[in-house]
Amino acid sequence: MNSAQQLWLEQVGSVLETLNQGVIINDERRRIVFANSMFLEMIRMRGSDLLGHSIVDLYPPEDVPRLLEFITRRETDGRALYDFYIPQMDGGRLPVAVTSRQVLAADGQPFGIVTATDIRALKQTEARLLEANAHLEKRYHEIEEELLLAARVQQSLAPDSLTWGSVSVDTFYQAARTIGGDFGLVTSRADELTLLVCDVSGHGISSALIANRIYTEAISQMELGVGLTAMMQHLNRFVMRTLAGTVFFFTLMAARLNRGALTIEFAGAGHPPAMIVSRGQKPRLLESRSAVLGLLEDAVDPEATLQIPILPGDRLVIYTDGLTESFNSQQVMLGVEGLKEIVYDTARLPLPQMKQEIIDRVAAWRSGPAVDDMSLVVLEIDRPGLPD
Repeated sequence: MNSAQQLWLEQVGSVLETLNQGVIINDERRRIVFANSMFLEMIRMRGSDLLGHSIVDLYPPEDVPRLLEFITRRETDGRALYDFYIPQMDGGRLPVAVTSRQVLAADGQPFGIVTATDIRALKQTEARLLEANAHLEKRYHEIEEELLLAARVQQSLAPDSLTWGSVSVDTFYQAARTIGGDFGLVTSRADELTLLVCDVSGHGISSALIANRIYTEAISQMELGVGLTAMMQHLNRFVMRTLAGTVFFFTLMAARLNRGALTIEFAGAGHPPAMIVSRGQKPRLLESRSAVLGLLEDAVDPEATLQIPILPGDRLVIYTDGLTESFNSQQVMLGVEGLKEIVYDTARLPLPQMKQEIIDRVAAWRSGPAVDDMSLVVLEIDRPGLPD
């Protein structure tokens, strides 16, 4: 090294010595000609043992090709940034972030200035994050499996299609998420057939848990043969008593057909209107007489039920607002009137096809996937009176 280079090195080295990072300078033959005290502390060597050696000689053979790739990049591009490590004399490996630049001395000779920043704390944090992410991913998969099982259980609670004498019933249920707050019930006894569709506010796990509790209570009430008004009063008290302090509420629509009757009984609480369709006529809307349940002690109207005459061929449609509150690409909601038109257009189809066509046409109207749970129960009366 000539005197001009030596003077340049001393001037640059005095500045580099003040840095809080480890710094070495390589000559054009990749030999170390300067190392500040911080670098010596990092590598745990004396300067006399380090100077004059190639940095490549300090690394194990398996890591040399990667190091040479970094050095070549610096010599070609004038700089290089990378994460690597400093091999310590006691066998340790100090993780560092490296900034490497190619510079020219006063006489035009090339030198490489390599700055190494200790990133042990960063790597430790990164390792902890990776471990935490691994635990989270494992837990995520466990939750996904639990939700899929819960979805299968909830789907098993969905009512099956059935025939009760001269009455046919078809059903549909779809949660907006894996599980949801809608449910439907279709129960038959020797003397009566009862339909119920319920919609718990919200979506997801909490709504599904509350829906399942209401489902169990509703089944119990139906098995006891409790009247529709009394059943709604019981469900309202049950939710207010057991879930006091929560913000959940629910709506429902129930219908009951008694053996030998020429009418069908309805009761609704804050629910979208049911529709009854007679042959060749527009659907009639059957509005709820009671308020939403779970919030007010007197939500159920004393005259909550109504009796509707039935004729052969009449069809009944009960649904949740996941169907009517569907928006198209112009953000226009389908609404009750839109669903009413779909019901009218499909009422001449066989019952299973009518149900599917309603679902398909709602999906065709909707822009994107469903954002609310959807339940649908359709019923057809071949003839009123006793079951066959």
